[in-house]
Amino acid sequence: MKSPVLLATLLVLAAGRTSQLAATEGDLLASGNLAAWCVVPFDPRKRGPEERAQMLERLGITRLAYDWREEHVATFDAEITAMARHGIAISAWWYPGHRQEVLDAALRHGIHPQLWVAGAPEPQPSAPGDPARVAREAARILPLARDAAAIGSQVGLYNHREPWCEDQDNQLAVIERLRQDGITNVGMVFNFHHWRGPLADFAARFARMQPHLLAVNLNGMPADSAQYPAVRFIGTDAAELAMLRVIRASGWHGPIGLLHERPSVDAEISLACSLAGLAWLRKELDQPGSGGPQPTEAGLLAAAKH
Repeated sequence: MKSPVLLATLLVLAAGRTSQLAATEGDLLASGNLAAWCVVPFDPRKRGPEERAQMLERLGITRLAYDWREEHVATFDAEITAMARHGIAISAWWYPGHRQEVLDAALRHGIHPQLWVAGAPEPQPSAPGDPARVAREAARILPLARDAAAIGSQVGLYNHREPWCEDQDNQLAVIERLRQDGITNVGMVFNFHHWRGPLADFAARFARMQPHLLAVNLNGMPADSAQYPAVRFIGTDAAELAMLRVIRASGWHGPIGLLHERPSVDAEISLACSLAGLAWLRKELDQPGSGGPQPTEAGLLAAAKH
């Protein structure tokens, strides 16, 4: 059980971190550029739309990338209304395939969230850049791009589900194929926690992605990973500082997603911990060595536990 007093303390800490993040207008890590992600199906408290909107408002987070499951379809309108009432924009919406309920809700409320689309539902081993696979993926994405156009938005290819679709160069080949067919509203979402590769490769990879990049979702990252990194609080691992240096130096301006996806941790605690870790990263980006000791998972969580 979480202590109410300690939880309140952590929320005050997070609010202070958010205020620090807002210090520089237009900065990549400014609070208005941050979006909560994976806070709906992975929240053990099972918050409803109003509770969730209140949570994000307390934390100073003004964007939500909306991840949902079938049980949430009935509350789409309530989600949009609650977020609007608390000044929170739904900036992206998980889109597993054509879902008229999503389009209808967006049109009813006049919102234009990016539609985030993962790789093919079933593993399909293919060679990198395989032209036949590129053509199949472009054909799969084409109707979804038309769905996005119907609500005045874009499709974000989300690196998740199977290795071929998680590779950014394959994604870029699909985007180029769609552009040859006149489809220009498809870009990329880069998720730290679904990237497998050495840190040494990141700068060159990011440069290739940047012209098409719609959003980046952060995570604590090891320096090298042949498999998915574990979901970790931002600022607690070896490589996310170096990766953020590359991103900030590029001039790309976001938005930036804060990942929850921890079914055993209250979403509010998880987001507050990542905000605190992000504030440490911000200091280190501005002046190396100024942030003090690097945060740890245990240290960030300690304030929320007995």
